[in-house]
Amino acid sequence: MVTLSVEALGIPEVKLITPPRFADARGYFSETFNSANFAAAGIDCNFIQDNQSGSVLVGTIRGLHYQAPPFAQSKLVRVLAGAIIDVAVDVRRGSPTYGQWVKATLTAESGTQIFVPKGFLHGFVTLAPDTVVAYKVDAPYSREHDGSVRWNDPDLAIDWELDGRLPVLSEKDEAAPLMTDFDTPFTV
Repeated sequence: MVTLSVEALGIPEVKLITPPRFADARGYFSETFNSANFAAAGIDCNFIQDNQSGSVLVGTIRGLHYQAPPFAQSKLVRVLAGAIIDVAVDVRRGSPTYGQWVKATLTAESGTQIFVPKGFLHGFVTLAPDTVVAYKVDAPYSREHDGSVRWNDPDLAIDWELDGRLPVLSEKDEAAPLMTDFDTPFTV
């Protein structure tokens, strides 16, 4: 069994995962997902779908998104090319960390992944041009259950590390509601 490096972030349910890489003169090999190894590390999801996004420009923000029950999704996110800052916000009513967020830098070079469980908003900002992000989910997409919260909500005060750059956003993300207008469908 391959040993994964698993680190709980400031909100313990959100995990940073680094699968081992085996390198030689040709490059490297890494087993990025093995359900038995992940279950042994405490991440026991039945992932049913893989998604991929490509972002051309630095400063592209995708998020903060969620899928409401019964289509709530846990995600396992990794970067195939480029780099991102990945953000998870706890929106589980009754959670001691409700409204708090954690972030991690993920790069193609490091191979580090982040596990974001159900009950969290999720988003990321690109740090490099032509960034490609892949993620597994454990529930299918449902347009009727899709939702978002504004990426720059002042109550959340997420540091996206834009350093004065204007973000590249979709119309949906620009128009997302603030946390004060968000009635979370999640509980602990």
